[in-house]
Amino acid sequence: MNVAQVVRLMASLAWLAAIAVIAISVMRAGRGQPIRKSGTVVLAIVGIAILLTLVAAGLVFIQPEERGVVISALAPKGYREETLQPGLRWVVPFFETVVLYPISRQTYTMSIAPLEGAIQGDDSVTARTSDGQELFIDASVIYAIDPNEVIGVHIAWKNRYTDELIRPQSRGIIRNAASQYGVEEIVSTQRDAFQSSMETAMAEKLEENGLVLVDFILRNITFSPEYAASVEQKQIAEQLAQQAELIVQQRKQEAEQARQTAQGRADALVIDAEGKAKSNLIEAEAQAKALELLGAALRSNPALLNYEYIQRLAPGIQVMLVPNDNPYLLPLPTLTPGGSVPPASGE
Repeated sequence: MNVAQVVRLMASLAWLAAIAVIAISVMRAGRGQPIRKSGTVVLAIVGIAILLTLVAAGLVFIQPEERGVVISALAPKGYREETLQPGLRWVVPFFETVVLYPISRQTYTMSIAPLEGAIQGDDSVTARTSDGQELFIDASVIYAIDPNEVIGVHIAWKNRYTDELIRPQSRGIIRNAASQYGVEEIVSTQRDAFQSSMETAMAEKLEENGLVLVDFILRNITFSPEYAASVEQKQIAEQLAQQAELIVQQRKQEAEQARQTAQGRADALVIDAEGKAKSNLIEAEAQAKALELLGAALRSNPALLNYEYIQRLAPGIQVMLVPNDNPYLLPLPTLTPGGSVPPASGE
């Protein structure tokens, strides 16, 4: 409670006290019991009440978030040309009155939700795009009265600026901006440009009328049922196409993996075959070298063959029987007259 309100309360109490004293005086006078000096008491209380009433009528307390426009019967234009600033102020009682205006931020919301907007029910803005699609747009306008233009706002709009300026201007600007874009642009690539165009136009209109746009919020965009269904079908088709593309990519990756696996196996087989071929070649070369060395040894020492043959026989064989009509594989020792066969080993 500020000082001006306290003074008004005191003035009211003084008038009640004056009325009470007068009533008591009349009642006692009717019973033949007049109060001494009652007239003086009544006059004193009435005087105090009048004084307090005059002071209360002249005192005005301006809150920090307010400015006051003084309507004056004493001023040539009917109002003071300067607003009342925050604090306790004085005006001429009964000749001047004060109209208070808030300079703090205010919000006007238009929404399709019944309980969100400034007006109950569906208060969204119906607009059409350049390609004829119908949109339902929710928006909020955050604004404030310019502290330096409070008197101009009072003269032009008084307290009607919300319903007669903010609401119609914002709805018209939204419809005009929507008509400049296609529906696909508004919901995708040009949404920021769409909002920026509305914000710029709204700021200009408010500035012309003594208000400041703090922010323009594009809250929501709702489509007609037909377009919403077509968008949903399109999204489903795009998702199916993306899924099919992913499957194709997966199949390609699997095929590439199988190809690389087969290539790896083929390369392994080639390497294995090359290794075996090299191994066989080395073995053949070694065998050829061995045969060449063996042939040279036999040529230089024919008896070596007999020796090798005998060495490979079982060590326990002492007698060999051969057919009498077949030639000998190995040359036998020549028997000379008077000679004898060499004894077998072990005898």
